[in-house]
Amino acid sequence: MSTVQLTVDGMTCGGCSGRLKRVMEQAEGISTADIELKTKQVVVAFDSGVIDQAAIEAIVKEAGFTVVAA
Repeated sequence: MSTVQLTVDGMTCGGCSGRLKRVMEQAEGISTADIELKTKQVVVAFDSGVIDQAAIEAIVKEAGFTVVAA
């Protein structure tokens, strides 16, 4: 299991973070998405044999949010 921490812009409320969490955890290969709304941090645990960071970032974008470059 691999993890990645992303900074995600565009989450303004608990509903936003809840929606992103649901969308991410429904994706094949992602086991958990822990979201801290206040800091805009998302820690994703995933199977790197099934999904990679670029695909995870694409899921975030498709959900209507922006991954902030590190």
